[in-house]
Amino acid sequence: MTKTIYTASIIDDTFDAYGFFEELKLLAEAVQRWDIGAMDILPEYMKVLYKALLDTFNEIEQDLAKEGRSSYLPYGKEKMQELVQMYFVQAKWFSEGYVPTWDEYYPVGLVSCGYFMLATNSFLGMCDVANKEAFEWISKDPKISTASSVICRLRNDIVSQQFEQKRGHIASGVECYIKQYGVSAEEVVTVFTEEVENAWKDMNEEFLKPTAFPVALIERPFNIARVIEFLNKKGDWYTHSHAIKDQIAAVLRDPVTI
Repeated sequence: MTKTIYTASIIDDTFDAYGFFEELKLLAEAVQRWDIGAMDILPEYMKVLYKALLDTFNEIEQDLAKEGRSSYLPYGKEKMQELVQMYFVQAKWFSEGYVPTWDEYYPVGLVSCGYFMLATNSFLGMCDVANKEAFEWISKDPKISTASSVICRLRNDIVSQQFEQKRGHIASGVECYIKQYGVSAEEVVTVFTEEVENAWKDMNEEFLKPTAFPVALIERPFNIARVIEFLNKKGDWYTHSHAIKDQIAAVLRDPVTI
């Protein structure tokens, strides 16, 4: 899961800030092909990234094969392909100088935040409790997973707008909402915050409903939503990770005083 996250993060940064549009078009094509032979169409620096992506999923496939569960891998791959395709859509908007409406942006942004991909791929490490029915369920973006993505997307849009626009970035959800509804940025933040609160209500409702799936699976989208709430508590701590070094040290290095 860790490798999947950091590989997706590097791909995201490549689409956001480093790649030229024509190169990004090739990378998006290569990911859809999902074949080592597609490396031939990529510039040298992208070949390393593309190979890392394929290697990550090859390792996952090998682990699943040991348990006779490699048939579940396509669920994770398809979500990664979907994610990269949305990265490309947003890169295309940026290259054209186009600010989409909120209605155009929102479905793309829900996918590009990465939480649908993370929720599905988290199941790949839980094949002792995740069966085919569970993968079918999570891959269809059920209400609890959608609510988790709403929290991620809107929290990220609220805290990251100022920094990302300074460096040159795709239009944020805040800008898109302003374009469609003609309101102020402060009003957008109020609307987004209310939507995040409603998404948490949806998640709690879904978590408490009777279900055929183990609690350990239902917790996956729930827990990744908690991550973004923590990382965006006082700013964009995902981008500016130095701000949470003390908290990370407290969890991983420093002993608990009893």
